[in-house]
Order: sequence, then structure tokens, then C-alpha cells
Amino acid sequence: MPTPKFILELREKIGHDLLWLTGLTAVVLDEHDRILLVQRVDTGRWSLPAGILEPGEQPAVALRREIYEETAVEAEVERLLNVESFPPAAYPNGDQVQFLDLCFRCRPIAGTPRVNDDESLDVRWWPLDNLPPLRAEELRFIERAHSPGETPYYLT
Repeated sequence: MPTPKFILELREKIGHDLLWLTGLTAVVLDEHDRILLVQRVDTGRWSLPAGILEPGEQPAVALRREIYEETAVEAEVERLLNVESFPPAAYPNGDQVQFLDLCFRCRPIAGTPRVNDDESLDVRWWPLDNLPPLRAEELRFIERAHSPGETPYYLT
């Protein structure tokens, strides 16, 4: 998916300066306790489906959109797992960003996983006992998705 229009418009005004964005991450677990992962085009690594909240969108609606855009799987958002500010980062073109990430546990309700956009090389279900290498925060999110309770966890 190309850079959202609202970001391009903001970049016209602020150049490469730090831009604060709201990110969304999904831990999608099926009835067999497998997790949905995407293999990213830009890095080749496997990761949880994720995206950016656009102006006017509600987080759960935006996350369902992102999951479908990346994987062709329709999902239901079950509960908030984590709210966390990630460190500032820079893209190769010099654009600086910092994300406040909202991570949710989700469950699939329809669709067969497949590459559904130009951001992914592969999309598939992975058994939890045989995951590819993932970032530490993604492993933490997966662990939280298995914790009982409906109360969201806020990292301070």
C-alpha cells in the first residue's frame, strides 16, 4: 500500500521533521491457536499485520481494514493488548517518525490468507511452537494475547 495521502500532505508542510503517528498491530489467532503473519517486502522478515490509523477512523475499524488489505482475512477485534510509544525512527528517505502503537487480539471470521497487497511476500498461519524469528515486542504481544482477562495491559 502506498503512503497514505494524509501523510504525503503533512510531509509537504513539515518536510522530514518528526511526525507522530498512531500505529495498529494485530495478533490474529485462529481456533487451532495458530497466528497470522505476513512476510514484509521491505525487510523480508515475518511480522504481525500492522498499519496506520488514518484521520477519522476508529482503531478497531482501521485494524480490520489493515488485516484485510494485507492478508485477505476478515477479522473481529476482541480486546486491546497493549498501548506503547516506540522510539523515534527514520526511513531511508530521511522522514522521521514516532509511533504510538495500539495492539489488539483478533480472531478470523472469514477468508483464506494470501498476499493481498504489494507490501507482503507471503502470508500464512504459523503454529505457536514453530514461529519464524520475530521482534521482541511482537513476541511480547503474542504472549499477552494468551493471558486471561479482558482488561487491557498498558505499558508504562
